[in-house]
Amino acid sequence: MPPTESATAAPSLRERRRSVAVHEILGAAERHVVEHGAAALSLRAIARSLGMTVQALYHYFPSRDDLVTALVAKSHDDLADAVDAADAGPGTAAVPRAVAATEGYRGWAVANPERFQLIYGAPLRGYRAPEEGPTTRAVRRMGGVFRRVLFDGFTAAQLAACDAPEVSAPLRAHLGYLGPDGVGALPPPAASLFVSTWGHMHGLVALEVFGHTAFLGAHRAEVFRSAMHTMVEDVHRRIPPADGVVGVR
Repeated sequence: MPPTESATAAPSLRERRRSVAVHEILGAAERHVVEHGAAALSLRAIARSLGMTVQALYHYFPSRDDLVTALVAKSHDDLADAVDAADAGPGTAAVPRAVAATEGYRGWAVANPERFQLIYGAPLRGYRAPEEGPTTRAVRRMGGVFRRVLFDGFTAAQLAACDAPEVSAPLRAHLGYLGPDGVGALPPPAASLFVSTWGHMHGLVALEVFGHTAFLGAHRAEVFRSAMHTMVEDVHRRIPPADGVVGVR
């Protein structure tokens, strides 16, 4: 059958070479962040580590901010991939899928502390992420992953009737601007519950990555799992059964 006009053309040789070069540059930048910290990131240092000139590197990343944006977006995507992979398991009575997904989040963060700090630590001096750019899309993807993890199987009516503090009119209006691919896709009560739940989970991970739970020693994973069990059970307890929904707030 002859190819149609709508068929996607295979990448050209030039495009494939560019993709390989970008992959190598990002790999070198990630290693530099791990070894020296994000604040020390510079195009000159990355070019030197790859045996390139800075001028050659400019063809792929015209500025340090462009490179940082790509690194942040990739880190968000890699973290979301880890959560997706953990959530893809069958789940057990001991470790439900939602708990396993949070452990995927923690596992990636603990294994990649410098990259976790790049996306969730102190902002890099002078860096400003582009509005509605790659980092925004990556963050929204992560929000979508956890939205599915927490609320998969529940109807919109159930989520609208969940037991959560009343949402003010200004907050409802703001949530409406967040878009259908993130928190804005949820009814306001569920959106409020989602944000507080994510904050709980992320806060525990951040405390560990930044070294504030060292007093727990080898028991940090157990404590985290116990906290996530309690958190997920509380979230699901706040959502009424489908046959118990009599109206939408």
